[in-house]
Amino acid sequence: MNPSLIDAPALSRRGLLKFSLGASAFLATVGLGASLSGCSSSLPAHGFAALRDSDLPFLRAIIAVMLDGAVAVEGIPAATDATLRNLDTELAYLSPAMLKLTRQLFDVLTLGVTCGPLAGIWGAWENASADDIRQFLNRWENSSLDLLRQGHNALLQMVMMAWYSRAEAWAHCGYPGPPKI
Repeated sequence: MNPSLIDAPALSRRGLLKFSLGASAFLATVGLGASLSGCSSSLPAHGFAALRDSDLPFLRAIIAVMLDGAVAVEGIPAATDATLRNLDTELAYLSPAMLKLTRQLFDVLTLGVTCGPLAGIWGAWENASADDIRQFLNRWENSSLDLLRQGHNALLQMVMMAWYSRAEAWAHCGYPGPPKI
């Protein structure tokens, strides 16, 4: 007699901790392996100070989805490029250790081996639909794994800081701008 799913025991705390530890080790290994194998160049893309060629398609895709509703549809491409430029400037001022961690996050999300299983994006980011990207962001935001929730928070904070540091973003949230001195 085969046990049904109803009869299977629920995941215990110890099981969840083991799974989380294994997932963390896997992500760290993949990130380190990508960095050491040369899968991701540490050289910035042409015209950028910190962002690499491999980061740009991924970031363009998620920025466009994150800005949906804050920017008119026809303004999304220009807003995405402006946000990307601000993000690059912000990343250029990070400490080397923080930049390395940020690049590891980007590597995990741009490597084919890890992008599909972790993000649910099985092809190139530029071919992913807005719904696929929203599902990825929602999955990471509500994940039972702390590491994925932290990755979501990091992405969200980086993009929102880069967007809302621009004067054209202020009107949407009712901010009149800094006081005139």
